[in-house]
Amino acid sequence: MPVHYDVVGEHIAKITIDRPETRNALDLRHFRDLAGAWCRFRDDPDDWVAIITGVGRNFMAGADLKTYIPEVTALRRRGGSDDEEIDGCRLRDGTDAVLRTLTVYKPIIAAVNGPCVAGGMELLGGTDIRIATDHAVFGLMEPKRGLFAGGGSTVRLPRQIAYPAAMEFLLTAEALPATRALDVGLLNEIVPEDQLWDRALDWARRITSNAPLAVQATKESVLRGAALGVEEALEVESTISHRIFATDDAREGPLAFSEKRPPVWRGR
Repeated sequence: MPVHYDVVGEHIAKITIDRPETRNALDLRHFRDLAGAWCRFRDDPDDWVAIITGVGRNFMAGADLKTYIPEVTALRRRGGSDDEEIDGCRLRDGTDAVLRTLTVYKPIIAAVNGPCVAGGMELLGGTDIRIATDHAVFGLMEPKRGLFAGGGSTVRLPRQIAYPAAMEFLLTAEALPATRALDVGLLNEIVPEDQLWDRALDWARRITSNAPLAVQATKESVLRGAALGVEEALEVESTISHRIFATDDAREGPLAFSEKRPPVWRGR
């Protein structure tokens, strides 16, 4: 199966894109499978953090131009909806796969092991911690093919990095090196290729040492608040805060601190 889901540590899931013959570009079926992996992660209470990566030296090259784009173009021309099925797949699966139309409040780490372009960049915008090798490149190449980056990047990118840098990615449609991506704040760090997985696991373990509901609530507040005005966002934050302070974990944390022992998180 070209999209693998594995539990690789305590409360840590690994999602791997495995289509080396297409540089990890996906067609409709494999976008559906990736969307399914995100739903599995979202819904499994034992999986607290996910790491997304690709096989070999490619992260994700977006959509398979030979198959996916003709299917999407034909559907759009006849006025098909995002939920219309094509051979058991929906057009919406593509945007769910890159986390545009699917919301996951659990933390997601991107271990970028190679080119991250087009849909790969769209997917990157839905992740929270981003680590890359020094040979990784980043770009939204769609305008070079007369296409449009409709997976969230024209909305998310200018909100995540400085506007001029975002427009550099969006308007030049050029692949930029990892060093440039780090400089503009798109990445957390660049690491040697042989250290990428260990660093991704280190980030995941640092996050899973915290109370899972509190971590998820923090991400929820950030994502929901980003779409609101300040006053409305503060109201959302207050509601989420009240919910978390009523959990068992909120009692366990201070108790463990007072007893000078590690907390035992129950996720409830």
